[in-house]
Amino acid sequence: MQHDTDASLIGHEYEVEVGPVAHGGHCVARTDSGRVLFVRHALPGERVRARITEGESTSRFLRADAVEILEASKDRVPAPCPFSGPGMCGGCDWQHAKPGAQRRLKGEVIAEQLKRLAGLTPEEAGWDGTVMPAEGDKLPAGEVPAWRTRVQYAVDAEGHAGLRKHRSHEVQVIDHCMIAAPGVTELGIEKREWPTLASIDAIAASGSADRQVILTPKPGARLPIVELDKPVSVMRVGENRRGEKQVHRVHGRPFVRERADERTYRVGEGGFWQVHPQAADTLIKAVMQGLMPRKNDMALDLYCGVGLFAGALGERITDKGAVLGIESSKRAVEDARHNLQDLDRVRIEQGKVEQVLPRTGIDSADIIVLDPPRAGAGKQTVRHLASLGARRIAYVACDPAALARDLAYFAEEGYRPVTLRAFDLFPMTHHVECVAILKPVEKSA
Repeated sequence: MQHDTDASLIGHEYEVEVGPVAHGGHCVARTDSGRVLFVRHALPGERVRARITEGESTSRFLRADAVEILEASKDRVPAPCPFSGPGMCGGCDWQHAKPGAQRRLKGEVIAEQLKRLAGLTPEEAGWDGTVMPAEGDKLPAGEVPAWRTRVQYAVDAEGHAGLRKHRSHEVQVIDHCMIAAPGVTELGIEKREWPTLASIDAIAASGSADRQVILTPKPGARLPIVELDKPVSVMRVGENRRGEKQVHRVHGRPFVRERADERTYRVGEGGFWQVHPQAADTLIKAVMQGLMPRKNDMALDLYCGVGLFAGALGERITDKGAVLGIESSKRAVEDARHNLQDLDRVRIEQGKVEQVLPRTGIDSADIIVLDPPRAGAGKQTVRHLASLGARRIAYVACDPAALARDLAYFAEEGYRPVTLRAFDLFPMTHHVECVAILKPVEKSA
């Protein structure tokens, strides 16, 4: 039963001073009565009129949009994208901030998460506090890097393609996404109508000319004949008898080909691959520099996807070494085995890391790389990894909070970060990629 005190505050407006950036693409502010607001479309130090978008009078915090900027930050620029702003597309968080300021904000978020969840200062984490742009992304204010090689379009009731609004199923119809890679834009998806579809995933491989769309029809609807501006392979999402999602080939190749570290990788059925064209090579470089693999190493690549790091490690070890990759997705394991078939010292196992790793009987490893999903690896897996006695562990993280939590677990098991690097592989959004290199703490005699 709803009490009168649970009154919705949506639409209420407050004039507030904007405080520090928080994890998630917003800043923290407080009303005169001390209520915490998470404000989007604002920047630290600004004075804004904030309109509540989510929350009730009893909520612990409220979500809001800055609908009027009363005192602007020197880091503010007019949002280059016409679909960015309160109540519009939720894809970008920082269109209104200068590129350098965006990286600074991401750095502040990483520092705050490290302190709060791992008790580490940047110095203690081996981090210089900077977030590095990807090669070619350092553009003047007002210009936007077109980096997103995978875009998921939602389709509205009239059949128009667009992107979802922030924390909503509503669709913002667009005619062009500024952060979409040229290979996605040139397909012309936004120009057409898609009355029978619920969503369209567009993929433009950066390692080849391969283009793919993955179509999800509305329940009971027929698949349209797909005619786009460029040659494209077409996949369809359906359900099997058990109600599980399956991807079927309609025409063309069921995969796209990507390149990294001078190897070609097949990625099938819209499987995971880094979205930024420079990301795979940037991360391989950071991981290999940090791990410094030796020819006879026993190496693990956990959450290995289609074998990106396993391939790089396999190239760097010899016949006395070995690499084991573990990945839960059946399709990704098929791709990884295909991609690495020339490396006979690399083996890929399918299943969840926390289930497969104990079953392998492996009780020691020289080096380990893990690239866990957004939630992180968790205490149980971290404990197991620490017991293998690796001289170096590379942790690739797409979420600084999950990274910080896992670093705290590693600290309990005697591992500490010696270097941490942060890369801005998701410009205009709040996302950031980190690579932490951990070593066992020297035990004093």
